[in-house]
Amino acid sequence: MRQIQQLFEEILANSRQLRWLSCGFMLEIVTPTSLASLSNPVANTIEHLSLLDNHTSVNTTLVTAIELERFVNLRSLALDFCDFTVEMTRVLANNNHVPLHRLSLLVHNTSLKSKTLDKMPEDEDWRALTRNSANLRVYMMAFDVKSDDMLRILKPSIPLERIHFDSYITCVSGAVVDLISRQYDAFLTHFILMNDVNDMSGFPDLSDNRNEDPLVLLAWRCMRLSLLAIHGYTVWAHNLIAIARLRGPDLKVLEVTEESIDFDQSELADQDVDPVHNLIEQVSIGLARPWRAVMDIELLSVFTEPARHFYREMQNFSEGI
Repeated sequence: MRQIQQLFEEILANSRQLRWLSCGFMLEIVTPTSLASLSNPVANTIEHLSLLDNHTSVNTTLVTAIELERFVNLRSLALDFCDFTVEMTRVLANNNHVPLHRLSLLVHNTSLKSKTLDKMPEDEDWRALTRNSANLRVYMMAFDVKSDDMLRILKPSIPLERIHFDSYITCVSGAVVDLISRQYDAFLTHFILMNDVNDMSGFPDLSDNRNEDPLVLLAWRCMRLSLLAIHGYTVWAHNLIAIARLRGPDLKVLEVTEESIDFDQSELADQDVDPVHNLIEQVSIGLARPWRAVMDIELLSVFTEPARHFYREMQNFSEGI
C-alpha cells in the first residue's frame, strides 16, 4: 500500500498542468501528506478538488485550511463534511480566491463517530462565504445520520441545491424535511430519500398522522424542485397526487417505489374506483406526462452503492460550471 501511495505522490509531484484532481474513495491511497506533493504553480491551476476517504475509523484529515490557501482558482470542492471547517470557509471567502461555485459534502455516520462537528461552519461563516461566492450551490449526502445531527448541521445560510438521505439504520424525521423546505426553498432542486430497510411491513411515516405532510409542504415551498425520489418511507397516495399537482411538469423526475405507497381506508373502501389506477391517472395528469410507480428498487435512477452515487453526482454537479 505504501508503494502505491508513494507512486501517487510522485505523479502529483511531476504534474505540470492539472485542472481536475478527484481522489474519492481510493482505498487509502490518498493520505494527509498527498497534496504537499503538488507544486505551488500546479496547485494554483486546479479548479476542482475532491478528497474523500473510504470512511475508516481513523481520525484523519486529507486537507487543511492552510493547504487550501494554495488553491486560489478552486471553483469546485468535495469533502467529508467533518473536514469542512470554519477555517476553510474563511480561506475560501478571501478575496484572493476566485468565487467557489460548487461544494459537495458527504456526511457519514462513521465519520461523525471518529471526528467532531465542533469545527463546522456556523451560519455567519456561510454568509461570509456566499458574499464572496454569490453563485455557490451545495450538494449534500447524509448517510445514516441522526436527525438531531442534521438539525445541527443544516444552517439557514447554506445555499443547498441538492440533498440525498441514504440509510440502513437511521431514518430522517419529518422535522428535518420541514426545516429543509423552509430554509432552502429558494435553491432546492433535488431531494432524495432512501431507506434500505429489510422490514417491508412498516416504513417510517414522515407525516406522523398530521394533516400537513412534510413532503407536500416541500413541493409547495420549493418552487425549483425538479427531482424527487423516495424509497423506504410511507408516501400516502393522496399526498403523492398533491405533490404532482403542486409541481406539475417542472418536476422532471418523480420516482417512488411501489412498496412505499400506501392508501387510506376511504380510498380502499370506495368500490367504484381502483385506487392504484386512480393514483396513476391523477399523478399523470398533475405531471402532464405518463407516470407509474417504480416496481423494483433497482430501477430507481439513484439506486447504487451510496459512495459511488455520491461520487457520480458530485461529478455531474461540478461539471460545466
